[in-house]
Formats: sequence, C-alpha cells, structure tokens
Amino acid sequence: MSIKKSLGASVSVLAVLAVSAPAFAQVDLDALYEAAKEEGQLTTIALPHNWCAYGDVIAGFKAKYPGITVNELNPDAGSADEIEAIKANQGNMGPQAPDVIDVGLSFGPAAKADGLIQPYKVSTWDTIPDDAKDADGYWYGDYYGVMAMLVNKDILDTSPTDWADLANDEYANAVALAGDPRASAQAIQSVYAAGLASGADADGAAEAGLKFFGDLNAKGNFVPVIGKAASLAQGTTPIVVAWDYNLLAWRDSFEGNPLAEIVVPQNGVVAGVYVQAISAYAPHPNAAKLWMEYLYSDEGQLGWLAGYCHPIRFNDLAAKGAIPQEMLDALPPAAAYEKAVFPSIEQQNAAKEVITSQWDSVVGANVE
Repeated sequence: MSIKKSLGASVSVLAVLAVSAPAFAQVDLDALYEAAKEEGQLTTIALPHNWCAYGDVIAGFKAKYPGITVNELNPDAGSADEIEAIKANQGNMGPQAPDVIDVGLSFGPAAKADGLIQPYKVSTWDTIPDDAKDADGYWYGDYYGVMAMLVNKDILDTSPTDWADLANDEYANAVALAGDPRASAQAIQSVYAAGLASGADADGAAEAGLKFFGDLNAKGNFVPVIGKAASLAQGTTPIVVAWDYNLLAWRDSFEGNPLAEIVVPQNGVVAGVYVQAISAYAPHPNAAKLWMEYLYSDEGQLGWLAGYCHPIRFNDLAAKGAIPQEMLDALPPAAAYEKAVFPSIEQQNAAKEVITSQWDSVVGANVE
C-alpha cells in the first residue's frame, strides 16, 4: 500500500499535529486552514457545477477559506477517469494531480485496496452512517439519489413511465445515458437499474441490463452520446437517464424552455451513494482535508441538498431541525422513492465488472 504524502516543510509544527492527530480527535480547523493556505491550492476532478450544486459548494468553500485556489480538472470525467488520474500522477506535484475524488460507491474499496487513497476522518464522522463509510476512514459516503429520466416535453408528447417504455416506437433516436457505461458509475447503475426492472434479481441484473440496452440499440432508440442538459434541450437526446439530482438541476436551469419532466420509473428504482476520498498522492493534503471538513459540515451538506442531492448526514440534519423547509419542499414526493433499492458494494462491484467488460460485445455502442 502506498505511503501517505508527507506535509510540506513550510507547514508549522502546530498544523502537523492538527492534521496528524488520531482520527477520533477533534480537528483544529484554524490550524488546518493555516496549513492549507501554505499549500495554496486544492485540485478537484469530475465536479460539474450543475451536479449536486457543486458550483455553489465550491464557491462557498472559497468564500469561507480565502487564500486557497480551487483548480478544477475535467468536470465531465467519470469515476474510472478519476481513479486513472490518481494512477497517472503518482509523484506528480503539478496541477494535473487530483487531491480529492468523488466516485461511485464501488470505486471506494477498490481504490483503497490499490493504495490510491489515504485515511482521514472528518469532525462529523460519528454522524455518517456506519454502512456508508470505510471503518478506517479511507472513503465515506457523501450523497445519494435515485436513477430517473428527464424528458423534453417540447419534443415528446408522452413521457415513459417505466424502463420498458423506452423501447416504444415513439422514442426512436431519443434515449441517452449521462455517461459511458464502460467508465461512468452513473451509467453503470443505469444499466443495472434497467436489468432489475426487467425482472432479474440482483445477481442477474447486469446481464439483463446489457440485453435491454443491446435491444434498445438494435432498434435504434438508443443514442450513443453522453447525454447532457444541452443535448436534451437541443433535442438530440430528448430522454436522458441519470441521477435524479442531476436531472432536477437541469430542469431548473431550463426555466421552462424547453418544458421538461422528471420521471422516477415504476420499477428498477436504484439508489446510489457516491463517496469522497483523498488521494494517497495528494499534492495538497491539508487543503484536501479542509475540503472534506467543509463538505461534511452542516453548511456543506446543505449545499448538496440545495442541488437536490440527499446528503449522507441527512437524518442527522433533519433530527436537529437544520434543514430549511423550502429545501424539503423542493424534493420529489417521498412516494417516488418507496421502491428504491440500495445495491451493496459487492453487488455494485459485480455489476461494474460485467457491464464494463461486456458493453462492447453485447450492446456494441461506442458512447462518447
């Protein structure tokens, strides 16, 4: 396993003690901030500004901690791309080396096993559910949502209500995924969800999902591009499958032009947790830890919720009345989530292996 990156020589002894303290100790945020300012920069990757309101979250971090530049790499990258960026930049202290990653749940344990991430427990560690974090602090859940569909109603009169509807004739050249299933956790879970909706069990959902998209592609309903807000608005991908929080943010950004509808399918409602981690080779380890402290503070968690992402500390925030009512009112009805299924890490790992390795042979669509 890789050794954690050491602190820079210019960092004070007090800061070293603060960031090197036992994981259960209360972090001295003032000392951590000073250490982060010595580094001067935080490098993120794969954080689109309209994903979980990351644009506002990043702005909030910079406003709270002036003196730290946020270097944003490849906002549209997928989880696999983030992992590859760490691997490709081992020992590189330059601007192309990410300090932190935000990846699908299945990528966390794999990154730990490969020695690509380092442990750090934030001050609010005890309020993160045990089943959503690595016991040693290598990775921890950040937010979750369910797989849904966004429909351009200016182009399509009728919206699908379930996965099977996507094969209808009226949806020719209409359906896109918001990522490449060979690299994107979001797209992988879309395929898995479609498999569950077809009646397959957890063990067979990946194969069934591949068959579903293979048939959809053969019929001509699948569009082999990465669906985005712009492609949906322009009509090149009138239906895009993605996490509900992304789609809700896209819908809001349209301001009614085009008219768009969110559909949580009747079956195959897959909920997905993403996780945060710090690169084992982070050039700015203190800035990375300060970033984590911000994300897991009440302020950071509510920042994600403003972008329709259910933060991992949602129950803790709700229990102490920290969530504004207008935020709760902006979320989809609770009934839409009643059938939600949370695949285990083992199930996600198995599905990822099948989908990434067999997409080309079974579906044959080069998504880009």
